[in-house]
Amino acid sequence: MNLVAVLKRVDLKNILKVIGIGFSRPHLVLPTVKATKDCIAISTQNYGKLHHKNGPANAFRHAFWNYLIAKRCFNWHSNEKTVLAWAKKVTDWHEDSFPNQPLPRAMDLHNNEVGRLVFTQHLLKSEQEIVALMKEMTSESIKIDTNTDLSEYKNRMVHILEQ
Repeated sequence: MNLVAVLKRVDLKNILKVIGIGFSRPHLVLPTVKATKDCIAISTQNYGKLHHKNGPANAFRHAFWNYLIAKRCFNWHSNEKTVLAWAKKVTDWHEDSFPNQPLPRAMDLHNNEVGRLVFTQHLLKSEQEIVALMKEMTSESIKIDTNTDLSEYKNRMVHILEQ
């Protein structure tokens, strides 16, 4: 992940917003960056480049990213509510800064929330156990369309494209 290349794709308003987010909890920035890099590496290791499409592998990446941010930040700030709010703030910023069509955006936000839910439900499990759990959840991911009520799938990953 080349940070400079990523930031070139973001407008000034959102660059300033992420700086403000970082200043609000500076001790959580490094674990978040590390979690992001590790999430991409683990997603690629398990799914190749498929996690860049809108299929089940993408659902895995989004859910695991949110879980991993919360888990890694929890090691620095052991307040569950704070790290969950942080993970949401960071990943919502990402969704706002890299706009998507409505259905893929809804899918990403939903899978982000699933990852944070997994964190709360499996706080004591190892990251390896969570990878295994999320791979199983990925295999059971629900294909959605514009008529899908995502609230019916609160504990489930969702995807748009088949793999």
